[in-house]
Amino acid sequence: MAEYPKILGVFSRKKADDIGSGGTQRRHEAQTYWYVRRLSEEQFEVQPLNAHHVPSGVKSTVPRLEFIYQYTPEPDYYRLHTVPALETLARKIKLGERYFNLGMLDDSELEFIKALMIDDLNVDANYGLGKVYSEQKEYEKLKKVVNTLMGLDGAFSFEHRQKLNEFGISLRKNGHFDESIRYYNKAIEYNKKDEHLLFNLARVHFDKGDRAEAAKTLENALKINPEFDQAQKFLRYCRKNS
Repeated sequence: MAEYPKILGVFSRKKADDIGSGGTQRRHEAQTYWYVRRLSEEQFEVQPLNAHHVPSGVKSTVPRLEFIYQYTPEPDYYRLHTVPALETLARKIKLGERYFNLGMLDDSELEFIKALMIDDLNVDANYGLGKVYSEQKEYEKLKKVVNTLMGLDGAFSFEHRQKLNEFGISLRKNGHFDESIRYYNKAIEYNKKDEHLLFNLARVHFDKGDRAEAAKTLENALKINPEFDQAQKFLRYCRKNS
C-alpha cells in the first residue's frame, strides 16, 4: 500500500492569456512552478515556488485528472534549484535552533532571519524567531512575528503541534500574556477539540490574574475530556483560591 503524502517534486504549469484587443491582441503564455505532494490516489497538493525556488504561500488541492492535464514534471529544475535551496533553508533553521538551545540568542536571531530571507512564510523559522524575541522581551518585534504566524494556516496544523505548544508556553513564561491569549485563541479555532490547548490557555489567564476566566476555560477543557486529571486539579485550585 502506498504511503501518503508523497513528495513528487517540482512541476510547471502553463497558462495562456489574451493581451490587448482588436488588431493588437496577442496571446501570452506564462509558466509557473509548483511544489507537489501526492495526498492520495486521487488528490494532489500544489504550492507555488517563490523567487528563491522554495515552496511558499497557499497550498491547493487538485484532483488527479486536472493535475495530469495541467502540470508537467520538471525534475532538472527540482534537482538544480529547489533541493539545494531547501537544504540551505533547513541548515539555517537547524543552526538557529541550536544557537537558541545554547542561549546564544543574537546568533539564533541572525540564522532565523537568514532563513526568512529565503522563505518569509516558513513556519519553523517564524516560530524560532518568535521564541528569540520572547526571551529577549522584544515586544514590538514579537508582536510582528505573532501576527505573521496567525496568518499562516500551517502554523496551527498537527505537523507543527510541538512548536505551537513550545511557542505558547514561551509567551506565557516570559509574561507576554495578551499575545499568548490571542495566539492560543487562534490555535483553538483550528483545534476546537484539543483540551490541552484550553488547559494551556487557562494557565495564561491564571498567571495574568484572571482566575474566573481560567476556571471557565478549564471547564471547557473538561467538557471535551472529563477524565483530564490535570485540568480537574487546576480547576479545584482556581475555585478554592478565587
